[in-house]
Amino acid sequence: MKISEKFEEALVYATQAHGNQMRKKTGIPFVAHILGVTAIALEYGASETEAISALLHDTVEDCGGADRLRDIREKFGDDVAGIVDGCTDAYETPKPPWLERKRAYIEHLKDSDSSTRLVSASDKLHNTRAILAELRRHGTDVFDRFGGKKDGTLWYYRTLVTAFREHGNH
Repeated sequence: MKISEKFEEALVYATQAHGNQMRKKTGIPFVAHILGVTAIALEYGASETEAISALLHDTVEDCGGADRLRDIREKFGDDVAGIVDGCTDAYETPKPPWLERKRAYIEHLKDSDSSTRLVSASDKLHNTRAILAELRRHGTDVFDRFGGKKDGTLWYYRTLVTAFREHGNH
C-alpha cells in the first residue's frame, strides 16, 4: 500500500482531535495508541481506507460523538466513516453503562464487515498489549482503571476473541 496525502491528513486530524489526551492513568500520549493500532492494521494488510480508519477509530467515541462522525464523513468519505462508526461503542457523554456498551459492541461485531473487524481487532490487540505491559509493571491493580474491573475486562477480551474467530477475519 502506498501512503497518500489523505493518510497524512488523517494522521494530522487524529493527532489534533486527541490533542493532549493520555492513555488511562499511564502518562502515555494517546497518539501512541492510534499509531499502534494503525501499525497493527497495516501489518495485517490494511488498505489505505482501513489504515485511515485505524487512525480515526477513537475520534468519535472520545472527541465529539455524532458531530465528529459527520466531519469524518465529509473529510474522508463514507467508507472511512462507516468503519469508524463500526468501531464506536458510544456517541454521548456520559457513556451508557459499561456492560451494556460492551455487550452491544460484541453483538454488533457479528454483522460487521471485514474492514471494521480488522480495525476493531487491531484496536483490541493494541489495548491487550498495553494492559499486559501495565499488568507487569503494576500488578492486578491495573484493572481498577477499567469499567469492568478485572473480571469484566477479562470477560470482554475473551468474548471478543471468540467473536472475531466466529465471524471471520480479514
